[in-house]
Amino acid sequence: MKYPRNLWISFSEQPFYLLLAFVPVTLVGRYVRWSGLVVFSLSILAIMPLAKAMGDATESLAEYTGPQVGSLLNATLGNAAELIITIVAIQAGLLELVKASITGSIISNLLLVLGGAVLVGGIHNGIQRFDRTTAGLSATQMVLAVIALTIPALFYHSMPRNSIVVEELSISVAVVMMAIYALNLIFGMKNGKHWEAYREAKAGIPRWSVGTALVVLFLATVFIVWLSEIMVGEIEPTMKALGLSEFFIGIIVVPIVGNAAEHFVAVTMAVKDKMDLSVGIALGSSTQIALFVAPLLIFISLFIGPEPLTLIFHPFELAALGATILIATFIAQDGESNWMEGVQLLGVFLIIGLAFFFLP
Repeated sequence: MKYPRNLWISFSEQPFYLLLAFVPVTLVGRYVRWSGLVVFSLSILAIMPLAKAMGDATESLAEYTGPQVGSLLNATLGNAAELIITIVAIQAGLLELVKASITGSIISNLLLVLGGAVLVGGIHNGIQRFDRTTAGLSATQMVLAVIALTIPALFYHSMPRNSIVVEELSISVAVVMMAIYALNLIFGMKNGKHWEAYREAKAGIPRWSVGTALVVLFLATVFIVWLSEIMVGEIEPTMKALGLSEFFIGIIVVPIVGNAAEHFVAVTMAVKDKMDLSVGIALGSSTQIALFVAPLLIFISLFIGPEPLTLIFHPFELAALGATILIATFIAQDGESNWMEGVQLLGVFLIIGLAFFFLP
């Protein structure tokens, strides 16, 4: 009974896991047919701690595998909860929601997660410094990702709209993006400092046995799939009840659900004056979404979706993404941050959120 007891202690010591109480409440609400808005809201609260559980289980497994396999595990499962939600949305035919969640995740990580960490860390510690070389490399990767996400859209809007050509271009770009991500992963594996920094950042996570971690990972995945189906099924009633667009839910709501645990860790590290780690969490997750999750969804849609997913984004999405990368790069390039820069990042996030709220 040692491992279940350790698991219970781990959960009880982390306030974020108190949200697990919303899992049974959501399931009850769904099957007694509460309103769509209520069930949608409850499912969001229920998925958040399950996403953290997946992350903690993955990180516990990484402790037993060493730096190379550990980096690979976190590179592939770091955004697993969000990946599951978008796969369910693909099956439901909500492709615009999926594309909005891709850009929204990047925007959320670079503005909300990084902005919150910079603001809180700056208030607690004053001016904070981080490795500008590492941050600059990550920022360059994000610029490359924006180019990759923009080219198919520019092609679509400037050339005759041949759907077959657009699909072929999206698949080709996806292959290039995943190749770059794989090479970036290899580069990171050879950097010993990267692994040591990663272990330091995760010093407060539970330490579970391999068996316990696998069980948690399995159960969290099953419940996230179940709750994602419920959440996606209640999107349309929620849109009608609140007057929200599919863009807004994809850009703002879905990424917040998937990034809640990362946001918590990034802010915690910033308070501890470990800004290198906070910046790495925000930029690393954004890179993974852009260069791994997005192209992976392209291939997944070929097998399970009613229609194939393409990299044709709304012009305003691309404009918002470009503005996000621009301000994040400016803040990352000097190797230091202060609370006012956090305010600026959060301000841009609020402006973008308001614009998508009013976008029909």
